[in-house]
Amino acid sequence: MESKLAPNGDIYSTVNGFMEKAHSEGKVAARKNGFVKPAFAQNGKILHVAQNGGLYKKPFNQSFEETPMLVAVLTYMGYGILTLFGYLRDFLREWKIEKCHHATEREEQKDFVPLYQDFENFYTRNLYMRIRDSWNRPICSVPGAKFDVMERVSHDYNWTFKFTGTVIKDVLNMGSYNYLGFAESQGFCANAATKATIQYGVGVCSTRQEIGNLDKHEELEKLVARFLGVESAMAFGMGFATNSMNIPALVGKGCLILSDELNHASLVLGARLSGATIRVFKHNNMQSLDKLLKDAIVHGQPRTRRPWKKILIVVEGIYSMEGSIVRLPEIVALKKKYKAYLYLDEAHSIGALGPSGRGVVEYFDLSPEDVDVMMGTFTKSFGAAGGYIGGKKELVDYLRSHSHSTVYATSMSAPIAEQIIASMKCIMGEDGTTLGQTRVQQLAENTRYFRRRLKEMGFIIYGNDDSPVVPLMLYMPAKIGAFGREMLKRNVGVVVVGFPATPIIESRARFCVSAAHTREMLDTVLKVIGEVGDLLQLKYSRHKLDPLLDCPFDETLNEENKD
Repeated sequence: MESKLAPNGDIYSTVNGFMEKAHSEGKVAARKNGFVKPAFAQNGKILHVAQNGGLYKKPFNQSFEETPMLVAVLTYMGYGILTLFGYLRDFLREWKIEKCHHATEREEQKDFVPLYQDFENFYTRNLYMRIRDSWNRPICSVPGAKFDVMERVSHDYNWTFKFTGTVIKDVLNMGSYNYLGFAESQGFCANAATKATIQYGVGVCSTRQEIGNLDKHEELEKLVARFLGVESAMAFGMGFATNSMNIPALVGKGCLILSDELNHASLVLGARLSGATIRVFKHNNMQSLDKLLKDAIVHGQPRTRRPWKKILIVVEGIYSMEGSIVRLPEIVALKKKYKAYLYLDEAHSIGALGPSGRGVVEYFDLSPEDVDVMMGTFTKSFGAAGGYIGGKKELVDYLRSHSHSTVYATSMSAPIAEQIIASMKCIMGEDGTTLGQTRVQQLAENTRYFRRRLKEMGFIIYGNDDSPVVPLMLYMPAKIGAFGREMLKRNVGVVVVGFPATPIIESRARFCVSAAHTREMLDTVLKVIGEVGDLLQLKYSRHKLDPLLDCPFDETLNEENKD
């Protein structure tokens, strides 16, 4: 099904080639990301969501409801008041009226250019410190569906903390990336990791190129390649370094990187370290990406106008702060059209999407050959650590000798490798059970149920209906800390997120749904969220969802549709 605009302004929906006139109340509205939104609306409610042309084989719906005007104004006012009081407190600290705890230059450095004085430091000192107790809470158990939290108190307004000796037991865990529930201290995976520890020890004490290459590493890489459906794969000991150290090995001066504006810090760092030219396109916006690709082909490099050596498109599978899923079929189409390369980071999507947990490529029923560089981490769905890169054998062989993560980094420990092998075999069904497939299905059911209930309760929820990352918008600065504290009082552990991880006025709570959560657990959490939402007045939704509809990519849409 697709929607079209007739010359007279009426909206028509095409179903199996037949044209039907849509509701006369419906209008076409331009979203800020450049898409034309067919808003089949009646009395302010969307009645239908179109499917995207021929690129998508199933509905692809993700919503980003606009912030109510009053909430936006109050949020700006809140930050303005906090900023004014921050300057007042800095004035008092300068005159030694208020004690200063923050990092400052030594007296002999007073004539130097300030090392610590910037906006982030001002924000940390005067805004973040007020709600610092909502972060870095130490836990003392396995981060499964429930965990134990060590209680702490502060007597100097969150500058320092002291432990009370009390442990808060059985806190419902809605913050860990434990998508498939493999973060366990007992069971098949834990037993396998224990055996590996006894046989190999914990550390390897060498790099892969020296004497740190274990048989477990070889086994793991062959298994990852089979799991992804690629020719070859390579494992690394750290997920962040998998991006930041391998991108510089693939591109350099004279190359162009086209990066989504919401890409993870590891991708941003890797792109900057590479020395390549970086251009940023609007989040999941195919018109913006198409324009950058077209300009790159037509104009080439600045000044010399020579063709770019390589053009690399860098995207994520699931964006961990927005809960959105990459529009991969459209990106693949653009990549093929302009002969560019595609680097796909599946840190959050591998194991969490697709009928058999093989990530966003399987979710869209695409071929792994459509992606040139498949990257992912073992820190989420596999309950371990490290990352991987998969693709053509030539690509992996090149990285083995050119990647800083291979040449200089200590190789992955054997217990970690064994944990990944055991969990991946479980997902693939090679352990002789259906436990892995059951967990993948359970995660999908839990995700849809949790998202649907939150929307029904009146909260503004970002992202795709199938994304296990569920951002709930808080907006106002005072509500960031209040939400985290009130949830913990009710024995629910959540992650609250603010600047600089998000735009300064888009603070949120980020829930991570797991296959380990039972329906009773989710109902308990939803009940608590409802209570806290009423207490803090967080139910901002006006039930007028503004979805990023799966409209087909159309070159004729121009920049007039932006902002």
